Amino acid sequence: MTTIESSPEVVAAVSNASVDADSPSWLDRFIDVFTSTDHKVIGRHYFVSGLLGLLAIVVVNVLIAIERLDGADTVLSSEVIPQLLDAQRVGLVFAVLLPLAMAMSIAFVPLQVGARSIVFPRLAFAGFWMWLGGAIVTVVALVNNGGSLGGDSDMVDLFIAGLGLTAIGLLASAGTVVTTILTTRAPGMTMRRVSPSTWSALVFNLGVVLVMPVLVGTLTYLFVDHRNARTGFGGNAGIFDWVGWIFTQPATFLFAIPAIGMLVEIFPITFGRRTPARGVMFAGLALVGVAALGAVTQQNIQNLPWAGSQLSTSNLDEKTRDLVPYLIFNGLPIIGVLLVLLVALQIARPTSGMKVKVAPPVFFAFFGFGMVLVGMLGNLLYAVDDAAVQGTVFEEASLVYVVYGAVLGAMGALVHWAPKLWGRKMHDLGATALAFLGVGATILATFPLYIAGLLDQPAGVAYDNNDLQIWNILSLIGHSLMAVTALAFVLLMITSLARRGDDVGDDPWSAQTIEWATTSPAPRDNFVDVPIIHSAEPMLDLRAAASAPTNGSES
Repeated sequence: MTTIESSPEVVAAVSNASVDADSPSWLDRFIDVFTSTDHKVIGRHYFVSGLLGLLAIVVVNVLIAIERLDGADTVLSSEVIPQLLDAQRVGLVFAVLLPLAMAMSIAFVPLQVGARSIVFPRLAFAGFWMWLGGAIVTVVALVNNGGSLGGDSDMVDLFIAGLGLTAIGLLASAGTVVTTILTTRAPGMTMRRVSPSTWSALVFNLGVVLVMPVLVGTLTYLFVDHRNARTGFGGNAGIFDWVGWIFTQPATFLFAIPAIGMLVEIFPITFGRRTPARGVMFAGLALVGVAALGAVTQQNIQNLPWAGSQLSTSNLDEKTRDLVPYLIFNGLPIIGVLLVLLVALQIARPTSGMKVKVAPPVFFAFFGFGMVLVGMLGNLLYAVDDAAVQGTVFEEASLVYVVYGAVLGAMGALVHWAPKLWGRKMHDLGATALAFLGVGATILATFPLYIAGLLDQPAGVAYDNNDLQIWNILSLIGHSLMAVTALAFVLLMITSLARRGDDVGDDPWSAQTIEWATTSPAPRDNFVDVPIIHSAEPMLDLRAAASAPTNGSES
């Protein structure tokens, strides 16, 4: 028995109930929503929850931006601000970035490797419910004066416990994705033939498996300490001193890897080419995964004073020891992204007879990739003491760049694979417009904060320099536009998928990977027959074989 096979008793029961399965009742459908073993249903749950989390966190970002307009209690009282800032940081990573990345992994990876199911599907779904339950518990704690600066001791305990539960849930789901890729690939699907999205999912989920146990262990220490003496870890005020690494860079680079991989997933379809230098592309995505090690080892780097009078021969050795690990864990991911970009540019190189097929997913993928890269580049300055951006809104801008960029990548993935999930395409013009609106919103929401950070605007909401107001106004406009983008995307998805009688076909994009060989929407078991893979672009080979002239036509 394999990791995706049921026991003989279960198989027999399913066979006996095959007639009823053809026309499930409303009760069966309702129960399936909460207990399904179909990875596509589990992935949709993560997608919907991540989009709802995006809507909520964008509202939080808008409120913070409004508060920054004059540095006073514009909308909310000063007692609420600490919880709002905690909600922003925790929500961007755990309510938006991670669930959307996990959705891309669970919904599409089994299809892309030619598997009938995800392994241990009940564990994957249990992971979702644990994540969702932990997220709800965390929100309840913040609303009731919990969090890192909360005044209610019980709610601070609940806040820590909620974070731990979300981490355990994500760890459970990530383990199923990794096992699926390693053990259930179709015959002929070697690791060198997997798609860029599958490789991205493998690196991302391996990183989650690495960092989440560290987070859970640290949270356990914090919980025990806070329940007792509160002397070892600084009480609630010390929470982010010990676990803040999971909510900032370079950890967010790891969580954005699926969005990075979307660029080299979509470009071959757009330009009608096979992916060259696949080894270079795989190596680049793997280098981004080095951020996982940086997240758990470089927690407390405060500064890198490497300029002016602070640098001398007497302290050169010390500064080198500080700089080298920082550049390894923060610079190597950027090198990895640049390698992925080089492969993408090679795919897009102009040649005679090139036929470019521009579809909405390519805009989401390109813009999302670009925003993540800008956030990664900005992060390089943060730990350099002479840049004087520590303790300012500069770090927040890098975080939002990465998260919003990954959101655009996830939206592109949903547009691209919507036919396999629902049997419908999202409206092309509307999706394209939202891609441009989303990238404009991201730039307006974040780049002004880069400038404000360089001008010494402190993190939080209080500041005394009215000359900074223009940058906060622009950031407010950007977050507001992102709220419009998120809401419009949800509405576009609902209206597009509710259309009837619109047969998009099994392969509406003329794609290259094996998931487009099955029907749209994909059946519960994905494939009628397990496919046999002969290359990295099986659908391209099938179309080439179908268009090749037969011996009779040649004569």
